[in-house]
Formats: sequence, structure tokens, C-alpha cells
Amino acid sequence: MISTIRKFFDQNLAGDGNSAKARPEHRLQLATAAMLIEVMSADDKWEFAEKEAVVTLLRDRFGLGDTETRELVDLAKTEADNATDHYQFTSLINRSFSRDEKITLIEHLWVIAFADGHVDKYEDSAIRKLAELLYVDHKDFVIAKHRARSAANVR
Repeated sequence: MISTIRKFFDQNLAGDGNSAKARPEHRLQLATAAMLIEVMSADDKWEFAEKEAVVTLLRDRFGLGDTETRELVDLAKTEADNATDHYQFTSLINRSFSRDEKITLIEHLWVIAFADGHVDKYEDSAIRKLAELLYVDHKDFVIAKHRARSAANVR
């Protein structure tokens, strides 16, 4: 899987050494996208609002163009579908993200879950599991959930 990620970024996102796209975090983009897709797929539904939220989060978070974002989502879906566990994604994030970046990622996962107006029990379970694998404290997990809920205007 890692070779597939590297190939995607080499072909689509690698710029010259001065480009913002040449930063090492690009291998994390796929891991992040795959985790967002995991939450979106947790309830076995691909709601339009959730997919749009994934695209928007990835485009805004990583500064990607529309084509790059769509390709990243497609690749992440394939990788998430083929993954046997979350370790391949969470280990990359644990090695590279700061505590605050992990909390922001958990908030983004909640944004996806709230995108269709309610959180399914499977979405909640997936986010809890991912938060544990990312070593996000329960307090930070709850704060991230409340921020995402407020942003979505969901009660």
C-alpha cells in the first residue's frame, strides 16, 4: 500500500523542492483521507453530504485542486476497502502528527459523521476506535465532538 501512496504523490502531487506540495506530509494525506472514508462508510451508506464534507475537508486541509482531491478520495476508498486494519493509517499519523493535529483530525472525523444531520452508532464507534489508536485523550475526543457538532448546528 505504501508504494501505491508514493506512486500517487510522485505522479500527481510532487512538485519541485520549493513547492508546498513537496512537503513530507503528503504521504499522510492518503492516511487521513482513508480515515475520513472509514467514518463515512461505517454505516454502509455513502451520503452525498458526507462525501462533500470529505472532499471539502481534504481540499481545504491540504490545499489540493479539485482533480487531485477526487483522485485522493478514490485512492483512499480503494485503500480503506483493502485494508485489513487501521494500523497502516494510524501508525503514519502517530509518527507524523502532533497532538493538536491528531485532535483536529478527530474533529474532522466528527464533521463527516455530523454531515448528514445525525451520527450513526457505527460512525461513533469508528471514531472512538480511531481516537484510541491515535492516543487522543477522552477529554480531547469529547471537545472535538462538541466543536464539530456546533459547527454542524446539530443537537
